[in-house]
Amino acid sequence: MSSVHRSMANSLYLKHGLSLWCPHSTSLNRIHHHPSSISSRSYVVASSSSFANENREFVIVGGGNSAGYAARTFVEHGMANGKLCIVSKEAYAPYERPALTKAYLFPPDKKPARLPGFHTCVGSGGERQTPEWYKEKGIEVFFIIKNNLCCTEDPVTAIDIEKQTLTTNSGKLLKYGSLIVATGCTASRFPEKIGGNLPGVHYIRDVADADSLISSLEKAQKVVVVGGGYIGMEIAAAAVGWKLDTTIIFPENHLLQRLFTPSLAQKYEELYQQNGVKFLKGVSIKNLEVGSDGCVAAVKLENGTTIEADTIVIGIGAKPAVSPFETLPLNTTVGGIQVDGQFRTSVPGIFAIGDVAAFPLKMYGRIARVEHVDHARRSAQHCVKALLSSQTDTYDYLPHFYSRVFEYEGSPRKVWWQFFGDNVGDTVEIGNFDPKIATFWIDSGKLKGVLLESGSPEEFQLLPKLARSQPFVDKAKLESASSVETALQIARSSLQVDATV
Repeated sequence: MSSVHRSMANSLYLKHGLSLWCPHSTSLNRIHHHPSSISSRSYVVASSSSFANENREFVIVGGGNSAGYAARTFVEHGMANGKLCIVSKEAYAPYERPALTKAYLFPPDKKPARLPGFHTCVGSGGERQTPEWYKEKGIEVFFIIKNNLCCTEDPVTAIDIEKQTLTTNSGKLLKYGSLIVATGCTASRFPEKIGGNLPGVHYIRDVADADSLISSLEKAQKVVVVGGGYIGMEIAAAAVGWKLDTTIIFPENHLLQRLFTPSLAQKYEELYQQNGVKFLKGVSIKNLEVGSDGCVAAVKLENGTTIEADTIVIGIGAKPAVSPFETLPLNTTVGGIQVDGQFRTSVPGIFAIGDVAAFPLKMYGRIARVEHVDHARRSAQHCVKALLSSQTDTYDYLPHFYSRVFEYEGSPRKVWWQFFGDNVGDTVEIGNFDPKIATFWIDSGKLKGVLLESGSPEEFQLLPKLARSQPFVDKAKLESASSVETALQIARSSLQVDATV
């Protein structure tokens, strides 16, 4: 049995569109009052057979990281059992999504990750929340519908704010008291007219996408990855593990242009080239070409060049999944649903968390939308605490990004970098990438952001302290550092000096 088929066997398909379990609630016919002063409202939950969900006090739409961490926080406050319902369009309980472009794509002989190994909240050292966990906690969950061996997504397609109801694609009517939108993002796709939907063309957002890609990798010879960001870098590194001819194509001048400096990007590009990966930078794609078998066969560039490929992965970004919540206040600048510092929308009783939320980035005084697992976890926890308690603190998020690649068995060089803060101002790069390298961003004398490759646990723990404190640092002294360790010590000293002023 292939790894894909084994993974499918572990899925949680539901029969006849019913929820996996329907815990009997004694809280139906009563009035509930929530402590949040802005988002609270009094409402009556009616006992009606017309509603598909029994748990109606709190409903989460979305089944990703944010939903899993929100569920844990509800449990911690004793407010999950018989009260919480999660509506997901996936076939699985919430899981740590970053694994899909990392260890999940390892070849079979290199110990690939599989569910239930990476259900939330193992990514942050918490309990593994398997389907049984949700059942034990009295949380009602709606997954994918399975009828006659055919699997059908049943996402929420409509909301009635006045009646506090949701309607799914199959016509199920769900009731909510407080609603948390945790729909995340959808992958940006190539248009169908240029081959974006051809067999052999892949996009990665969920387990089904990853399983489909693995099926292609098992018989692939030439892989093209479109996009030079996180997804592109991680998938290309995984393809190397399969010993496949791999090419990365992107229109920018270097890898991860929104974060890496040209000098830093060059180091990583050289590492990938040492692993056999080829780069086509600064080019645009005209279309994907189809072969005689109806599957994708090549990428055609605007300059007329053709690159053969039997498997193509598109990693060109994502869009916030706001449908069907367009009636909520949306942010037209960064995208997503606009919320305040406690993730409340302007509609009482409705919240948004994770990738889909446009929130105030307090420490930098701007509105942001962050597509990262760290924010997904933290925003979920902050939102639920604000909803269930008297917490009034504004969410104070420190931007954090990381990536881990080439971590499979037999890899000659594992890569793990972390970034904290804001990549603004001048940069100072220290180290020769053997394996460490550090980049510091300095603006008006203050250390604003720092990236470190292959740091020790203690060094990684220093980074958020530096980025949050933003100490004044002697740039010339930092530039003269003879090693990454020395540079970090200089930065640490600056932190201590600021504390004594």
